[in-house]
Amino acid sequence: MEPDPITAHSHGGPSGASPAVTRVLAVVMAILAIATVVGVAWLWPRDAPPRQPWIDDNAALVVGTIAELVPGDGQGGHMVVRLDDGTTLDVPADPSAPLAEARVGQRVQVMVVDGQSGGTFFDYERGGPLLFLAVLFVAAVVAVAGWKGVAALAGLAVALSMVWLFTLPSLAAGRDPLLVALVTSSVVMFAVVYLAHGISVKTTTALLGTFAGIAVVAALAWWAIPATSLTPRQDEVMGQLPYQFPGIDVRGILLCGMVLAGVGVLNDVTITQASAVWELRRAVPGASRSTVFGQAMRIGRDHIASTVYTIAFAYVGTALALLLLASRLDFTILELFTFNTIAQEVVATLVASISLVVTIPVTTALAAWLAAPRRTGPGGPARRAVAADSAD
Repeated sequence: MEPDPITAHSHGGPSGASPAVTRVLAVVMAILAIATVVGVAWLWPRDAPPRQPWIDDNAALVVGTIAELVPGDGQGGHMVVRLDDGTTLDVPADPSAPLAEARVGQRVQVMVVDGQSGGTFFDYERGGPLLFLAVLFVAAVVAVAGWKGVAALAGLAVALSMVWLFTLPSLAAGRDPLLVALVTSSVVMFAVVYLAHGISVKTTTALLGTFAGIAVVAALAWWAIPATSLTPRQDEVMGQLPYQFPGIDVRGILLCGMVLAGVGVLNDVTITQASAVWELRRAVPGASRSTVFGQAMRIGRDHIASTVYTIAFAYVGTALALLLLASRLDFTILELFTFNTIAQEVVATLVASISLVVTIPVTTALAAWLAAPRRTGPGGPARRAVAADSAD
């Protein structure tokens, strides 16, 4: 972990938060950490329903390679699949995998049932390509970011483990979705920020800014979901939840999803702004807090503009098929935005964007205050920095 520029340059470099302020920050973070641990213990899904088998005992899922494609007369035709043990199966073409989209040599998953000949197409086998992409991703991160990249990947592993082991079982057990979202976000942020960037005043500032943003997301989503009369059960996937988990709060699941979706983008901007402030302070140790804040906010405004576009087009990209179908209907774009399925994503996008816009100046102001200027004489760097900024 790289040392904090403030503590590492306490002599002859940028002075930072006073020992008293640093102690206050430590106490605040300790309280948040204790509250997070208590929340995890209280909400831990000890009574989560057990996972159910998804296939019968007399059925099995096997993997093979398409050896031949056999067109049918008026039918979909079938595939000849050679299993890894050398045997072959006739597998009828499936609407989700027509022969026109299949190719010889493609790996597929086939459902076989004891006592029955042939098999049923289940899905394509994607393990190999996915593993290749994952390895390529890890290699790129480590090659460019070095040990910081390794730490970031460790934080990502902790975050995903938290979602799998705590968040999903807790929601399945009927815990309060908002509390689950807040506790999950807190654990993820502690792990991701401190593992990737080290423990310092700078990273603590970014973490506090992220917590503020998460609070804004939670409050806005809590108000917006009922205010806009969103009905998650109209969604095909969300509508299945009450049958699998009787008594589950479907709107609460939507709220939890909105909060978790905002975590990543908020962490990105808070770390960026805190780093910008500290680099500006390192470059001009004597600049006033207001000067550093103003310069950092120039970066922040650019970040706001680019990230808002990112959030919006992230939805457009994932929902392109839905938007394409909706565009065929004789409605205006504003009317389409009010449809439940589209409105859910619009609300989520607006909630995340508003919290982003609010979080950047809050984090920048906190960072500028904590990264205090070095005191100098009348003709020292502080005066020259202020004069240079005024002339800019």
